[in-house]
Amino acid sequence: MNFNEKSQIPNLKSAIVLVSGGMDSCVTAAIAKSENDEVAFLHISYGQRTERRERKAFNEIGDFYGIKNRLDISIEHLTKIGGSSLTDKRMEVTEANLESKDIPTSYVPFRNANMLSIATSWAEVLGANSIYIGAVAEDSSGYPDCRPEFYEAFEKAIEAGTKPDTNIKIKTPIIHLSKAEIVKKGLKLNAPLHLSWSCYRSEDLACGTCDSCALRLRGFAQAGVTDPISYSSK
Repeated sequence: MNFNEKSQIPNLKSAIVLVSGGMDSCVTAAIAKSENDEVAFLHISYGQRTERRERKAFNEIGDFYGIKNRLDISIEHLTKIGGSSLTDKRMEVTEANLESKDIPTSYVPFRNANMLSIATSWAEVLGANSIYIGAVAEDSSGYPDCRPEFYEAFEKAIEAGTKPDTNIKIKTPIIHLSKAEIVKKGLKLNAPLHLSWSCYRSEDLACGTCDSCALRLRGFAQAGVTDPISYSSK
């Protein structure tokens, strides 16, 4: 019996999880696995600098959880549009400034909306009940598409733009957690944090100084736990 057939069973919970391969999506995947009967993993590349390494993390996390239903999509239009140091090599990935409230150069304009649109299409085909995404409000001062109100609005768009019998909820289970709380949640659920990859710059050793690395390292430090991945600088 495939995912679509299972999802038609009354009261059975089925979900699609957006898995970038980062720490937040890794913990979100662990939560989704604990809350649903059937889970599918979706990975979306968009020409980011660490595209190959993130895909590797996605597949290793998928293997860890025994996920058979996976979809790996590449969308090049975000690279062509540009405007982000993650996709435009002419722009520098700036050093982290965790006290700044400015939008960092790593922000990819409206990226999460593009990803949620793809997830919604797949969820409607599969008959999935929910879409899980590892958004964190702590990041929302820098990334406007990580705010809770964005997901509330997008869920209304899903309701308005899908078939009448479609009922898809957006789940953001870690949105109100700090990075330290996310680390602790991941450890509690035995999430494979050692398989995750957060660095924006490097595909070999994590740089330790970009926004994503700095937030991750601070989270582990505040949780009193050593990050299991290796860094070239801390």
